[in-house]
Amino acid sequence: MKNIKIELKWALIFIVVQLLWMVGEKAVGLHDTHIDQHATYTMLFALPAIAMYVFALLDKRKNFYGGAMTYLQGLKAGIIITVIVTLLTPLAQYIISTVITPDYFDNAIEYVVAHEQMTQQEAEDYFNLRAYLWQAVFGALLLGVVTSAVVAIFTRKKSNA
Repeated sequence: MKNIKIELKWALIFIVVQLLWMVGEKAVGLHDTHIDQHATYTMLFALPAIAMYVFALLDKRKNFYGGAMTYLQGLKAGIIITVIVTLLTPLAQYIISTVITPDYFDNAIEYVVAHEQMTQQEAEDYFNLRAYLWQAVFGALLLGVVTSAVVAIFTRKKSNA
């Protein structure tokens, strides 16, 4: 547990930031009034997500590896963060969908059907808790591994010895 203390800390920070981001999206109307702009603005979460991985791997390099870290050490740390985030994602998505924005699915269905982007059945099949749980889990895993692989390139550092 001591070996993954930093990864656990950053995974928890990631989940908290994700929940706060959703509160922000809800507050500015991206889940109702401005739902037409939701897909565009929700992608901006990639910026703080990448930043958190950078900060996490820099933290690992400085406070665990003594200032030097190989690519593989960084990748491993990033993947551990990703696994923890992925395990916590169903709980986070449940909180988002039932506490933060319980009307989102109804609003999204109404919007896409009214704008003839999907049929009612297609929209109901896509915009529901079960579908979003799966999307969130696989998205967290895939994007986390890719982010880890890229960020590890930029956070590696050879030892001065």
